[in-house]
Amino acid sequence: MNPPTAAATIRHNTDGWRCEGDWTLDGIETLDRSLQDMHWPVGELQLDGSGIQAIDTTGALQLLSFIAGLEQAGHPVQLTGLRTEHQALLDLVCERLATAGSVTAPPPTLNSLERLGRPVVFHAIRAIEFLAFIGEAAVALGRLALRPSRFRWRALLGNLEAAGVNALPIIALLSFMMGIVIAYQGGQQLKSYGANIFIVELVSLTMLRELAPLITAIIVAGRTGSAYTAQIGTMQITEEVDALRTIGIPPMDLLVLPKLLALAIVLPLLTVFADALSVFGGMVMAQTMLDVSAGDFLDRFPQVVTPISFLIGVGKAPVFAAIIALVGCYQGFQVRGGADSVGRQTTVSVVQSIFLVIAADALFSVILGGVGLWR
Repeated sequence: MNPPTAAATIRHNTDGWRCEGDWTLDGIETLDRSLQDMHWPVGELQLDGSGIQAIDTTGALQLLSFIAGLEQAGHPVQLTGLRTEHQALLDLVCERLATAGSVTAPPPTLNSLERLGRPVVFHAIRAIEFLAFIGEAAVALGRLALRPSRFRWRALLGNLEAAGVNALPIIALLSFMMGIVIAYQGGQQLKSYGANIFIVELVSLTMLRELAPLITAIIVAGRTGSAYTAQIGTMQITEEVDALRTIGIPPMDLLVLPKLLALAIVLPLLTVFADALSVFGGMVMAQTMLDVSAGDFLDRFPQVVTPISFLIGVGKAPVFAAIIALVGCYQGFQVRGGADSVGRQTTVSVVQSIFLVIAADALFSVILGGVGLWR
């Protein structure tokens, strides 16, 4: 039967610090936890290795990493007392590490303030970079306005089809279902008060002003914005973006502006399409549940929905389109490394797009309410 393994440890005595136990794969399991609670004095440390009973390559690597960490922290270490066979193994590991790379200290443990500060600084830098990206896109758009002959019309038409025509089925289905849901939930309350006819106001104003533009933008952010990030991110990995720069084609002109302009064109049209389908869904539910006929619904509709109400909803769409396109393209250019980075940045793109769209919608509500249009 093999003797039990003695846990590796470092103890303090009158002569300095002494390594004890088995510095093996089994013996160093609890070493890291014990070292975290130790406080090292200022100046050179005397480390006695005579107490090491057994050592393997794992223990040798742990010992070298521990020494390297102390020296990086300003504590020079003098290791003495090792047995001849232990010193030979340590020298062999040092030689192999010198060939493969130097011994690096484990990353320092961050306190709570550092853990909070690092992501804050990271996101602040990314926000500044995104603002710079918006500025670069604005400059490129200005150059395009001065020289429209350089615009990539084929890329624009391709993006119009991908972002607009191909999105019609999902927009139609979800908008129709949303109209049914709003009419059903509101109709239950209106029916109890005998105010069935007011279902027209509920469905029309709610969908045209608020929900139809917002739901359409969220669907496009998840469907089209993520596709923009994945496409540009994949081109980053395969170095196609660098190839474009090499042959003199600015990536902003080929990859960003056609997507931005295409989405600015199709999103208002998709919003109008969503308006029509959502009102139709509400009309179907009103006739089914509240005995409000389609004729009565359509007669009251022009009295309720003014041109201002309609334009408020459609006017949000270009702003939402710019947010989705710019965030999607920016996150695509942030891809580094391999396929995992594409997935990570695509997720970030969708989350940021939806967040900024909702924040912009809330800002619209505050501004329009302040000028008296939100009534």
